[in-house]
Amino acid sequence: MMLILKAYRAMIAAVPGGPYPQELIAMTTGGKKYFVSMACGALALALVAPGVQAQPLDTRSAAPATAELERLPSFADLVEKVSPAVVSIRVAEERSVRAPAGTPDLPFPPGSPFERFFRDLQPQDPGNAPRGRQATALGSGFIISADGYIVTNNHVVGDGKDITVVRNDGTEMPAKLVGRDPKTDLALVKVESKSDLPYVAFGDSDTVRVGDWVLAVGNPFGLGGTVTTGIVSARGREIGAGPYDDFIQIDASINRGNSGGPTFDVRGNVIGVNTAIFSPSGGSVGIGFAIPASIASKVIADLKDSGRVTRGWLGVTIQQVDSEMASSLALDKPQGALVAQVADDSPAKKAGVQIGDVILNVDGKDMEDVRAVSRTVAELKPDTRSKIVVWRDGKRRTLTANIGTFPDTVDVAAAEPGEAPAATATKSLGLALTQTPDGVVVQSVDPASDAAEKGIRPGDVIVKVSGKDVKKPSDVVAGVEEASKADKSSVLLLLRSEEQQRFVALSLNKS
Repeated sequence: MMLILKAYRAMIAAVPGGPYPQELIAMTTGGKKYFVSMACGALALALVAPGVQAQPLDTRSAAPATAELERLPSFADLVEKVSPAVVSIRVAEERSVRAPAGTPDLPFPPGSPFERFFRDLQPQDPGNAPRGRQATALGSGFIISADGYIVTNNHVVGDGKDITVVRNDGTEMPAKLVGRDPKTDLALVKVESKSDLPYVAFGDSDTVRVGDWVLAVGNPFGLGGTVTTGIVSARGREIGAGPYDDFIQIDASINRGNSGGPTFDVRGNVIGVNTAIFSPSGGSVGIGFAIPASIASKVIADLKDSGRVTRGWLGVTIQQVDSEMASSLALDKPQGALVAQVADDSPAKKAGVQIGDVILNVDGKDMEDVRAVSRTVAELKPDTRSKIVVWRDGKRRTLTANIGTFPDTVDVAAAEPGEAPAATATKSLGLALTQTPDGVVVQSVDPASDAAEKGIRPGDVIVKVSGKDVKKPSDVVAGVEEASKADKSSVLLLLRSEEQQRFVALSLNKS
């Protein structure tokens, strides 16, 4: 063994740059312990006497120094500071349940014990009348003023008939609903207190960057006072929650009951209001969404002032411009928002906005997409004049609109009816068309066509082709032929279904 060790040392010494550290791997062979040491391709065996006890790893040398520990993020001071302003919200509500006329859908034989058991569980009011059932909704919120104003989600408070606020020390306080805004899922409630309440303030969410630390406090699963941390994982998320989607995505755990709670930055400012999660199971998978403070602060100010939110209104239905639409409209790139409908007697109608226009600029601000147009118009003050730049017939046009107040209900313009019934086909689009009193209607769709892939269905009414009104099926054929002769790769259709209109760009079959 001594000869082996001497040979090993000689080999290590001969290697340039040595000596090298030896990595020891414990092995047991024939009841004896050995250590295999490998360095620079050299192998040596060192015999260790039986009975020698292995020692635990020395982790003290791997621990960070005191200075390094001080640099690691600790949220304890921040939690202690902001927690008193975060509350749990409990809402008692009555939900109506209608008794089924029978139990034909139960997978048990009629008259069997299982059938009777599940039938008895159903509400059985006479005449199949709705039957009330008490339910409790749980959520979170945060105090924004010493006199007791509290921010939460609209879907937490609902109609707000019986709201109870629970502070982090367990104190319960009745609250009243001040106002709510379903479009942004925000609500404002108020409690009365003889003394000033601790509160937090909105911060500047526009300066938040992906990767910044955040802290969420709330009432997940009714547990109350729960803190989670993470980072901003994305900005500007659109999740289909409403027309003004612009969420901050965070990976701090957000669960049921966190709705309405605050997302803080490291300075204790509220940068978002937790409102939704992405989850296949209902629990956190690391993707949560918060309403930015830049949006929430303005909505809450309106609710506090008048109990409702006042928004600017142009009176158009708009949709995203994709690359195919941009090509068919002779736009350099996808941008702005395509006008699919114009409401009767609306500011847009009076300003001369037409179906098929692309809104490119509002009051000097370029519009990147649909969300930019929706948010910008909504932030305009009613009864003010606004410059609207649209793209029409291959050129820019500037229109002036008197911005209105967003109404509770909007009547949209309907397409004119067609003439006598007829039938034809547009093979290149994969559509069979027929003419009815409602206009030119899609009779059938080739399931292998681009039209089917883009959601065109039988019953859809074709209103325009390449910006031109459609009165009869031959107008569609003519529009397709014109686009093909112009060497366009797609043709733009305006469709109407169930009083809603949308544009669809269909690829042309050149074969």
